[in-house]
Amino acid sequence: MEYSKLGNSNLQVSRLCVGCMSFGNPNSNFHSWTLNADESEVLVNRALDLGINFFDTANIYSSGTSEEFLGRAIKNNVARDKVVLATKVYFNDGKLTKEAILREIDGSLKRLGTDYVDLYIIHRFDYDTPIEETIAALDSLVKAGKVRALGASAMYGYQFYNMQLAAKENGWTPFVSMQNHYNLLYREDERELIPICKQQNVALTPYSPLAAGRLSRLEWKTDTKRSQTDTTAVSKYDGTQETDYKIVLRVNEIAEKHNATMTQIALAWQFAKGVTSPIIGATKAKYFDDAVGAFDVKLSEDDVAYLDELYLPHKIVGAI
Repeated sequence: MEYSKLGNSNLQVSRLCVGCMSFGNPNSNFHSWTLNADESEVLVNRALDLGINFFDTANIYSSGTSEEFLGRAIKNNVARDKVVLATKVYFNDGKLTKEAILREIDGSLKRLGTDYVDLYIIHRFDYDTPIEETIAALDSLVKAGKVRALGASAMYGYQFYNMQLAAKENGWTPFVSMQNHYNLLYREDERELIPICKQQNVALTPYSPLAAGRLSRLEWKTDTKRSQTDTTAVSKYDGTQETDYKIVLRVNEIAEKHNATMTQIALAWQFAKGVTSPIIGATKAKYFDDAVGAFDVKLSEDDVAYLDELYLPHKIVGAI
């Protein structure tokens, strides 16, 4: 496993992050394909065995049970200070108001069974709450010791810049990471958001690095429960299948060239683009083994250019 500092923070994270959206009690209001507590713990254990210390969840995932299952698995298997736990706030009553942030962090801490989270992420940009109110509230959590560092997720570049500027001008805690939608089939953030992050040494921890599996296999869809029921992934990717599948074929071609899997090529491309720690969501432990193999793949500049070549502009997916 490789490790890196998370932006300008003191957090040392593995260069793969476990996405815990697949943990939690299945329910019709979220996802029907999630793993129960015991199954989730198996995945956490395998990740720990591989040297992964970075785990990402959210208050919204499976009505909070993702946080509960992750917290239980960590408590049963590893010392708290040996892992980096991230959770999120936004998709809740009040979004990013001061009242909501102060309420939601306490709920997350209780469900995770810890008195602090290492990284607290705003899940989206809140158009209804003044930036200053949000960042002051987040800063108060850092000063109170409930949060060690702050992160942001899918938004427009100007929004993120304005939030960072407000933090700087008021002496508040800035964001150290950006969890945005980024993969070979969706690269719109290369226009503004990613350059801003790199300029400010903000770590990139993108979600959906494998495009919900579409970059990990030649079949666009499979017969798994997730593939059959994940309407979010359908809305993200299926509208551009005709053009994007040509990129999938190139991923397979480069995989054969390097005697690697398609997953490993898709992740190696992320590392070549300067990503710190892509978020791997999985329902089977073997997928982590596959992902770790990406560190053995070194793409040439020609490989990256070949993979990049066929991309066409997409509609914005992620930022609201």
